[in-house]
Amino acid sequence: MGKIIAIVGMCGSGKSVASDYLVEKGYKKVYFGGVTMEKLKENNMEITPENEKYMREKLREELGMAAYAKILLPRIIEYAEDGDVVLDGLYSWDEYVVLKEKLGDKLKMIAIIATRSLRYSRLNVRDFRPLTNEEAESRDISEIENLAKGGPIAMADYFILNDSTKENYINSLENILNNIK
Repeated sequence: MGKIIAIVGMCGSGKSVASDYLVEKGYKKVYFGGVTMEKLKENNMEITPENEKYMREKLREELGMAAYAKILLPRIIEYAEDGDVVLDGLYSWDEYVVLKEKLGDKLKMIAIIATRSLRYSRLNVRDFRPLTNEEAESRDISEIENLAKGGPIAMADYFILNDSTKENYINSLENILNNIK
């Protein structure tokens, strides 16, 4: 079984940059947010911050706080049988508990940290699903209060402060990858 690395952090911290970098290195990506997008499409709902929040919370209400881990665990295991896997967007404490229980020491978590003001400025200008400061703050509060997002960040095996250049960020990520090997 290959390595399974979960990238955790608040919105705008740089999780997607790290995940995309690992994909370039041959990792297969499991995008937790993709479940939300799939469910919105299935329900003919527009992709908006409000609808995304609604769907995230609805899925967890119906399937429990570990909903995304339960939905994606078979895919994670399948991908890991053939190589390394990156998990982009593990959010809730219950998801972490389910994955840790099933994957044990195979699961390594990297938390990406950035100041709130820097994250919000990134979110303002990103190409896909940009957020205003107010939308970003609302999402932060919702994810902390309703999804227990802080737990997986606190339990990460490694931390990267992503407040400098992309080159420094990638170098920090490479150092961690070398450590995991």
